[in-house]
Amino acid sequence: MDTHETPAPAAHETASSAVGLTDLEPTARRIAELLGPVDDGALDGPTPCPDYAVRELLGHLTGLATAFRDAARKDLGPTTDTSPDAALPVLDDDWREVLPRRLEEVAAAWRSPDAWTGMTRAGGIELPGEVAGAVALNELVIHGWDLARSTGQPYTAGEAELRSCEALLAPDEDDPDRGGIFAPPVPVPADAPLLDRVIALSGRRPDWRPGG
Repeated sequence: MDTHETPAPAAHETASSAVGLTDLEPTARRIAELLGPVDDGALDGPTPCPDYAVRELLGHLTGLATAFRDAARKDLGPTTDTSPDAALPVLDDDWREVLPRRLEEVAAAWRSPDAWTGMTRAGGIELPGEVAGAVALNELVIHGWDLARSTGQPYTAGEAELRSCEALLAPDEDDPDRGGIFAPPVPVPADAPLLDRVIALSGRRPDWRPGG
């Protein structure tokens, strides 16, 4: 299991103290910049998500950007109530126009301080706003890396983004299995780059390559 599911608040109570009012715009912009080189011939290629080809990964990114945009706005309904594992994501023909717009919208929605307060919902799970924001950032960072690796593009992330993801993904004594939501962490050297350590915490091999 990777980051397709939204973690329940009990599994990640520390996230709210580690993350708050984080700007999602750099992460969203980075994903948008990865889209240009993705031609139609790449859509059936493999990704680090075992159940997803590139087209499903792009569909998932569109869906999660929409869901977390609405979660930030407290606009609760079908987009926030549907589990991401209910069905394989479908990539619509207009994804090249829709996905960049959704990425802009989700980043804008989480700029509002109100997004980080009160309760909201994502993936059918009730979450404090600040936890939902941390989850949204984590989803974008990890799946942005997935897309970059799948399409042979470089990927970087800021330290604040990665520290947020690290806090969210790290097992703790009370919940070493992290609620069964994520695959077991992949061992990496203690001195590995922070990005590699975060990717490993998500259950992915930092050295993953298509066909590798």
